[in-house]
This record gives sequence, structure tokens and C-alpha cells, in this order.
Amino acid sequence: MADARGQSPLLRVDNLSKYFGAIAATDAVSLDVMPGEIHAIIGPNGAGKTTLIAQLSGLLPSDSGRTYFAGKDITHKRAPERALAGLARSFQVTCVVQDFSALANVALAVQSRQGHSYRFWRAAQQDPSLIGPARAILEEVGLAAQCHTLAGNLAHGEQRQLELAIALALQPRLLLLDEPTAGMGAADSGRMIEYLASLKGRYAMLLVEHDMDAVFALADRITVLVYGKVIASGLPDEVRADAKVRQAYLGED
Repeated sequence: MADARGQSPLLRVDNLSKYFGAIAATDAVSLDVMPGEIHAIIGPNGAGKTTLIAQLSGLLPSDSGRTYFAGKDITHKRAPERALAGLARSFQVTCVVQDFSALANVALAVQSRQGHSYRFWRAAQQDPSLIGPARAILEEVGLAAQCHTLAGNLAHGEQRQLELAIALALQPRLLLLDEPTAGMGAADSGRMIEYLASLKGRYAMLLVEHDMDAVFALADRITVLVYGKVIASGLPDEVRADAKVRQAYLGED
């Protein structure tokens, strides 16, 4: 369904559910993300936010419901197929190859996007078609000076920046961001928020985040999950003023 501007959603989720035994981690979740939009998912611990991101990225199969991306039904597509279609994910816990340099981590993602085999990775480390784009992306996220540093030796905030660089190397249309400021201090968190703001309009983003300052600084729309169910969805001011949301999550302040 198109919006008032005639745009169709880039991502559309219809009644997506995931059960673990008798517990519904996500319960008939429906939402959409428009091209260039930042759509935030908030909710208390255990609300099903990370489960939803895992379902959308293809790492966790859904028990019911449908997922559409760029007008195509991707409900049964595996994670690599979704990534190649333009869905790129970052993780709540940093996920990089610790004993590879920052440059090698990003070049590996470039190689993946180009469809090359990892069997030839050692020779490919000197391939300008991989190294050139990887350097450019590291410079874009502010890690040019750390390009030859092993990922395991980077500070936590730098590892989060590297993970975002890896996601961008996949040339995504939509970024699935699971707690991008998790574990960061105030300074690193502020830099990450500024950088994500700079990407606004270039990439659509589905953002899971506990930091409400980050959410209200970045989000065009917000969906609130509680016990796997959507209890509210709308513009930031609408969600902030919603009595159910204030009672369940945001509090009266």
C-alpha cells in the first residue's frame, strides 16, 4: 500500500509471529518502513525486539506471518539471500572477525557482496577492487586511521563503527540496527547518533534502541512492543504522548 506521497513501503511485515514453546516472542507484529525512513522499535526487556530483527534478517524462521521487501515476498528467504537483496544487519553484541584488521573485515564484506568465494581470500587481500571500496567505507565511518588495527584491538565504540562499516559494504537498501549504541559511553554514543543521522535519507533503517535520546533524535516513526505485541505505532510525539506507552514503558516523566 502506498503512502500519501505515492511511495510504497520498502519493508512490510504482516502479522509476524515467533513462538518458543508456549511463549510468543513476537505476536502478530505488523509494521512497515518507507524508503529513506528511520523507524525505531522500542519496548522493555523481553518485548521481542531482537527476535523481530532476527526474523527480518532471516536468521530466525517465523512461525506465521509474511515479510515483503521491495515488493517481493521474502518470508522463506534465507539470511544470505536477504543480505544480497539489500537487507543488512548489525548485532546487539559486536560481531566482527577479531583477528582480521578493520580493513580486512570490510574487504571481506565487499567480497561477499561481489559474490566471490572466500576460498581465495588470502590472494584477494591485495585486490584493489576490494581494498579500495573498503578503505573508502572506513573513512566514511571515521575509522581510516585504524584500518590496519586488528578488530579485536579496537575500542568497543570503534568495533561498533566497524560493524556498521561491514553492513554498509553490503550496499544495503535497509539497515537493521540492533542496539547500535549498546555498551558505549556518552561520547561514543553521541558520535554514533550523529553518524546515523548523517545517513538519514540515504538508507532506510529499522532501529532497535534502548537509548530514548537516540530514538527521539533519529526516528521518523516509532513502534512500541510489549510482550511481543505492538501496543502503539506512529510519529515520535504521538508515541511519547500515548497513555499506554507511558504506562508500559516510558514512564510519566
